[in-house]
Amino acid sequence: LKVVEKNTKEGSLKVNVKESRKFVGLDSYEKVLDSGVDVVILTTPPGFRPMHLVKAVEAGKHVFTEKPMATDVPGVNLVRKSVEISKKKNLAMVAGFCWRYDWARKALFERIADGQIGEVRSALGTYLVGPVKPMPEAKTRPEGITDLEWMVRNWYNFNWLSGDGLVEQAVHTVDWVAWLMGDRPPAFATAVGGRQIPAHGGNIYDHIEVNYAWDNHVRCAVSQRQISGCHNENSFYVQGADGEAWIHGGRVYITGKNPWKYRGPKNNMYQTEHNELFASIREGNVINNGDRMINSTLMGIMGRTAAYTGKKITWEAINKSKLQMAPQNLTKWEDEVQVEPMALPGRTQLV
Repeated sequence: LKVVEKNTKEGSLKVNVKESRKFVGLDSYEKVLDSGVDVVILTTPPGFRPMHLVKAVEAGKHVFTEKPMATDVPGVNLVRKSVEISKKKNLAMVAGFCWRYDWARKALFERIADGQIGEVRSALGTYLVGPVKPMPEAKTRPEGITDLEWMVRNWYNFNWLSGDGLVEQAVHTVDWVAWLMGDRPPAFATAVGGRQIPAHGGNIYDHIEVNYAWDNHVRCAVSQRQISGCHNENSFYVQGADGEAWIHGGRVYITGKNPWKYRGPKNNMYQTEHNELFASIREGNVINNGDRMINSTLMGIMGRTAAYTGKKITWEAINKSKLQMAPQNLTKWEDEVQVEPMALPGRTQLV
């Protein structure tokens, strides 16, 4: 909004939406779909995304959908249904796993797939940052707002809305792991995690470390943290039989027998993914990221579940999960939503 305001003051209006086309409320997505648009951009809290996604494709709309695509497995199953519909209707579906559209990282993963570092043995990805949207204390809650509105205003802090930090933010790193492995799902995952700073009524962890394992003995770890005052890092390291691949400090390179450094042009990956989305629609050869976005989202949920339960979670088991964290059929702000207590490893069970 600040950018729009700045551009407007400078006489270069970028956004001009009539009041009749501005919609607010839990049912606003239905009004948008009925307004005659061709493309929808889904960027609301992820807990709402599965329903918004299926309604969008049923209405015949092309879609850009932010990550993650769901916060629980029943939601993933609804997304899977949406992807099937989009393919039948020849609708574009571009996912907000934006690094897949970054030219430097795309070049790196292509070289790994071509064998430049030899057989992949292991990988480590980090997403170590501060809190994204800290939960305010209850005493700061405005008078007169409902529990549901308070949750949505602070959506990041409730796992039914955000999916937790691993699933909402560090799922980018999980997607790097999936990309590395050719979007083949892992056999199982183990994890540790917990909460070190006050949650003030929220129920997400502030750190999770996941170890994914494949049947070919490859191991990939993802370390995620959202705590202030700590070391920050967003990197990826791949160990191969003949070398190492690195995403570190803004650099993308390979060391070992076949060293390489990306020296090509840089792009704005956020703009590129939208450029390619609209170009594919205009050309009639639509992009559909549906299958891989489901895989990466479910890998994130798998890792979170391993951390919450303290158990070894197999791909088969997570696909059968019936735990529905996101409430269904919310129509008004007065609707009651039950917030589950924070997970306790060893006590919280896989449902």
